[in-house]
Amino acid sequence: MQGLRRILTAFTLAVCLSSPGKAQQQCTNGFDLDRASGQCIDVDECRTIPEACRGDMVCVNQNGGYLCVPRTNPVYRSPYLNPYSNIYPPPPAPGPVPNYPTVTRPLICRFGFQLDENNQCADVDECASDSHQCNPTQICINTEGGYTCSCTEGYWLLEGQCLDIDECRYGYCQQLCANVPGSYSCTCNPGFTLNDDGRSCQDVNECTTENPCTQTCVNTYGSFLCRCEPGYELEADGVNCSDMDECSFSEFLCQHECVNGPGSYYCICPSGYNLLDDSRSCQDINECETRNFTCTAQQTCFNIPGEYKCLDPVRCEEPYLQISENRCMCPAENPGCRDQPFTILYRVMDMVSGRSVPSDIFQMQATTRYPGAYYIFQIKSGNEGREFYMRQTGPISATLVMTRPVKGPRTVELDLEMITVNTVINFRGSSVIRLRIFVSQYSF
Repeated sequence: MQGLRRILTAFTLAVCLSSPGKAQQQCTNGFDLDRASGQCIDVDECRTIPEACRGDMVCVNQNGGYLCVPRTNPVYRSPYLNPYSNIYPPPPAPGPVPNYPTVTRPLICRFGFQLDENNQCADVDECASDSHQCNPTQICINTEGGYTCSCTEGYWLLEGQCLDIDECRYGYCQQLCANVPGSYSCTCNPGFTLNDDGRSCQDVNECTTENPCTQTCVNTYGSFLCRCEPGYELEADGVNCSDMDECSFSEFLCQHECVNGPGSYYCICPSGYNLLDDSRSCQDINECETRNFTCTAQQTCFNIPGEYKCLDPVRCEEPYLQISENRCMCPAENPGCRDQPFTILYRVMDMVSGRSVPSDIFQMQATTRYPGAYYIFQIKSGNEGREFYMRQTGPISATLVMTRPVKGPRTVELDLEMITVNTVINFRGSSVIRLRIFVSQYSF
């Protein structure tokens, strides 16, 4: 009974297929199209198929198929077949089977299929046959018994249209993104290179790949920096290094002269000086002590900064008499000495050029003090440029003060006069110090 029900179920199913895209309706096996009504109606196989059932089997037509049942099978008369009792009368008594003419019925394929050369229903490729109805912006994808419309990669379907996806809006690229129809392109900023994934960027180490700097290269994220060695400075192009002229930065690097060299500098001293261990200061060479001079035996070597002088012996002129190697005296009993200084003392000193002012440079004082006497100090001669003046510092002393810088090399001779006035004995006399100042060429 269960097997029979499955057979009945299998042959009573029928599907009428229609498609909006097809103008003609097609029916499944077991049905024919009624052109008048446009409906699929059942085919009576018991009438159209010769010897549909053989032996002691009876053909019973079903909706969309037929059944072969035994003549004596009680199922045939069971309530299961009652719904069809009015349509199909009981089978006739056994007798000779009529010989119906053979009818060849053509095979009809369901929608989306067609007969191939083997007379089998094969899928119709609507995409290849261009029988689809996809939009020109879409692509056709064939399916079994039909097709579907889709969009290529890089597009999305919106209201029946394939619209380009702007991948750049969704951060597909790490740095630079250029959208193109259906795709996109990633690029990197200068100093980066695109990775194999086509999206991310990696820093380029310019120092190892090309080393654009003339001296020291320092890689940075996305770029590089150039550094210069000590004594060099980076040029405006940020790549090349040029020698730094340290001598132009300050005049105090060297005491005398600064000489610039590649990446450095050095100091030199003038003739008559030695460079000290600090490599910048100059020290005078005392030629008189080292006996590196050319003075005669009669002359005296006098050292001054940077050089030396050969001094001739003091010679007193008339009416003066020489009483020591550097002192001359004019006798009071000599009428020619009436208006002359009583004594002239010769002194020598040195001084650097451009010495700061005001500056006390020489002190003068009386060696003997008489009761009732007072002393006046003054510059008698040699001060035409008014660089000096005498400042009295006590009753019997005064100091020579330099008020203006004196540039060398130069020799200055001053007569410093001390006038003695004694009101008790009504006496007035003077003594002179003839001071020779050698001003060196340099300020050290």
